[in-house]
Amino acid sequence: MCKKTVNIAVLVSGGGTNLQALIDAGKSGALHSGTIKLVISDTKGAYALERAEAAGIKTAIVPKEKGADNAGLEKAILSLLEENGIELIVLAGFMTILSKDFVSRYEKRIINVHPSLIPAFCGAGFYGLKVHEAALAYGVKVTGATVHFVNEVADGGEIILQKAVKVLDGDTPERLQKRVMRLAEWKILPAATETVCEKILEGRL
Repeated sequence: MCKKTVNIAVLVSGGGTNLQALIDAGKSGALHSGTIKLVISDTKGAYALERAEAAGIKTAIVPKEKGADNAGLEKAILSLLEENGIELIVLAGFMTILSKDFVSRYEKRIINVHPSLIPAFCGAGFYGLKVHEAALAYGVKVTGATVHFVNEVADGGEIILQKAVKVLDGDTPERLQKRVMRLAEWKILPAATETVCEKILEGRL
């Protein structure tokens, strides 16, 4: 008899390195309480889609229209989530801010990875390289990554896991970004996903 696992959808916008970390965790058994059933991109041609297809995972593209609000995009995503019986949503470099209405439908069922130690360098306007540029400009000696639940406040949900990474002399935003990904994001996102899936299966969440 197959063990029950949580059906996961991963939402992406770009290269999908965090998605790859989740796929690899699934293959190694580090992520065993959840199964990635669907990868949704808001960007056509996102390399993350190729990663998903190579792993045999179903994909969908819900393109974001310039100048339009997100109502249509969210409606399409909700439809896909329901069709595929999705129980947990993982935001892995997803660049669209989800509305309060959307996240309220999936309370404690959406998690996100952010490339800083929240509450530092987070919230509106802090994404991608901008986070690492701000960390270097401020002169911090330690940065890192955080996995948190998603609520109506950008980067404002309850923290699940954090991991610190040292800032080194001579760091550029690009160099720091790669180190934070390798040493923090790719480790704590699969670990946090497994923890949340376990709690869902045990009825503790």
